[in-house]
Amino acid sequence: MKITVVGTGYVGLVTGTCLAETGNEVLCIDIDEQKVEKMKNGEVPIYEPHLDVIFERNLKAERLKFSTSLKEGLDHGSVIFLALPTPEDEDGSADLKYILGVAHDIGKLIKDYKVIVDKSTVPVGTSKKVEEAIREHTDVEFDVVSNPEFLREGFAVDDFLKPERIVVGSDSQRALEIMKKIYKPYVRSGNPIITMDEKSAELTKYAANSFLATKITFMNEIANFCEKVGADVDKVRIGMGTDSRIGKRFLFPGIGYGGSCFPKDVKALNKSGKDIGYDFKILDAVIDINSKQKTILIPRIKDYFNNNLEGRKIAIWGLAFKPETDDIREAPSLYMIEELLASGATINAFDPEAMPNVQRKLGDRISFANTMYDALDNADALVICTEWSIFRTPDFSKIRNRMKDSVIFDGRNLYDLNEIKKEVEYYSSIGR
Repeated sequence: MKITVVGTGYVGLVTGTCLAETGNEVLCIDIDEQKVEKMKNGEVPIYEPHLDVIFERNLKAERLKFSTSLKEGLDHGSVIFLALPTPEDEDGSADLKYILGVAHDIGKLIKDYKVIVDKSTVPVGTSKKVEEAIREHTDVEFDVVSNPEFLREGFAVDDFLKPERIVVGSDSQRALEIMKKIYKPYVRSGNPIITMDEKSAELTKYAANSFLATKITFMNEIANFCEKVGADVDKVRIGMGTDSRIGKRFLFPGIGYGGSCFPKDVKALNKSGKDIGYDFKILDAVIDINSKQKTILIPRIKDYFNNNLEGRKIAIWGLAFKPETDDIREAPSLYMIEELLASGATINAFDPEAMPNVQRKLGDRISFANTMYDALDNADALVICTEWSIFRTPDFSKIRNRMKDSVIFDGRNLYDLNEIKKEVEYYSSIGR
C-alpha cells in the first residue's frame, strides 16, 4: 500500500519507518528542508533504539522516502497519516494550529478518495475539526480517522511492530477496512484492533496517559509519606505491585514524570474538562504534585550544605526525561538545573544521548562531561536525574576518588540502601 506520513518527529518517523518495514511504500513529509536532506542521506534525526537499523534497511530498499512537498505526499498516498506536533498552549490546551493548517492545505490539494489519519494526540472533537477544515476547500470524498499512538520513547519500534492493541476511531466502514488491512501484519499474535467512534478514540489516549501519570504521582505521594513515618517505599511498592488489580508497572517513585506526552496530555485533558464545565480534581492534584516533585531534592541538597550552594560544584547524571531517549521535554533534570544555578552552584553534567539537546537549550550555562566519571571531578555532590542502565552499577572507588566527598542525591532510587551505605559518605533517595 502507498502511505504518506506528514511530520517526522518521534511518532511520525517511527510510524513511517515501521510501516515501510512490512512492505508498504512510505513517503514522509516535513517542512524542514535540512532535516529532510539528512534523512534522505541516511541520517536518523532522533535517538530511538533499533530505529536506525530498520530505517537504513527500508531507505536502501526504497520503501521509505522523504520530501518537503505536501502535494507530492497527496499524490503518493491513499492513506495520509498526520503525525504533527500538538504543543501545549499557554492555557494548557493542545495547540492544533499545525494539524488544522495541514488539513486546510490537504483540502486544496486532494484529488481523489483518501483516508486522513489523525495519529497525533489530540483533544476530543479534533477529527471533526480536521474534516471541516478539509471540506472548506473540496467536494472530493474522504474519511478522517482517529488512530492514537501508544508508543513509549525508548521502546517505540517494538511498540509499533508488536502492539498490545491498536485503536481506530471511525464511523466509515470503508476507512475501517483500510486501516485493518494496514495493521493486520502487526497483530498476527492475536492482539486486538479495537474500533470505536472518533471521539472515544481521541479520549482513549488522553485517559490512558492521564491514568499512568496519576499512578506515578500517587506513588510519589506515598514515597514522600514514607519519609515522614519511617517506612520504605520499595517494600510498599512490592507489596502493592503483586496485586493483579494494580500491577507492578509505573509504581517506581522518583522526581516526577516528564517527556512529550504525560505533561501536556494531562494538562490538555484537564483544560478540555474546564472548557465544558467539568472539573478534573484528580488531574489538578497530579499536575500540582508533579510540578513540586521535580525539585523535591533541592531542599535536601541545600540543607546538607547549610543553605549555601554558592560556588558548590554539582555533578548531574542523566538529562533525558527517561532512559533510552534523547528527549528533554519537561525533563526533571532541567528544573533541578535551574534551581541549582539560581542558588549559585556550578554544574557538570553527563547523559549518554541528551547532552546535545541540553546544550542547544542551555548553552554554556552548565558544563558537559565526556564520561560519567569525568562529571564527578572535584564535585561536592552528585545528583542522579535519569535511570540510565550505566548508572546502576558504577565503580564506587572512582566516585570516591574523583569527588571531594562522596555525596549522592538519587532521584531514581538506583541503589540498595544497605549496600550504598558501605560505598559512599552520604546518600539520599526518594521515600526510603
